[in-house]
Amino acid sequence: MARPKNQIPNNVVVVGLGRFGGAVAESLTRLGHEVLAIEESLTLVQSWSDRLTHVVQADSSDIEALRQLGVADFQHAVVGIGSDIEASVLTVLALSELGVPDIWAKAVTANHGKILERTGAHHVVYPEVAMGKRVAHLVTGKMIDFIEFDDDFAIVKTRPPREAVGKTLGESQLRSRFGVTVVGVKRPREDFTYAKPDTLVVEGDLLIVAGQTQKVERFAALP
Repeated sequence: MARPKNQIPNNVVVVGLGRFGGAVAESLTRLGHEVLAIEESLTLVQSWSDRLTHVVQADSSDIEALRQLGVADFQHAVVGIGSDIEASVLTVLALSELGVPDIWAKAVTANHGKILERTGAHHVVYPEVAMGKRVAHLVTGKMIDFIEFDDDFAIVKTRPPREAVGKTLGESQLRSRFGVTVVGVKRPREDFTYAKPDTLVVEGDLLIVAGQTQKVERFAALP
């Protein structure tokens, strides 16, 4: 399949302005990216027209409609359609046939995700599943924030265990004992500090910790 010759670097077409797609489009706009938002519902188009620069009403599964909107010139696409699986799949297929080189798509089930991958999505995200896992970690432990990656790797913001308080990171030997890496320390009303062996951990500090997911979970559960 031939790639478009005039793709616009770092500009994004977002299809679907529900909760997920709308949040993505608004965040990308705030970060300074040029965003073209496509939505079939006129009500949603009208509600977003004063928050986004380019919002159009169109059937995203219609490849000719996408072609006329210049979607083939975009480097990135995000498909935020979740409730209408057929529309989601057909939209990804149309974007793929237009040669968009970086397609992200929201999936609501594992089977939905597999179909999206087979029809051309380069990245499939499961926002409800990811948020459910994140909330479970935050509710039951000392974690303040939790981010898990696909390769069984996680980064968390957590309170330090009692045994680490009043010691430097070199003295507490957290990495060798628990298999996690303390990336940095955040103290109230002070700037973030990258972790070093002589970094002192005190009561009230928050640790940014990275490592294999289960090891990070066990570390955050320490009293």
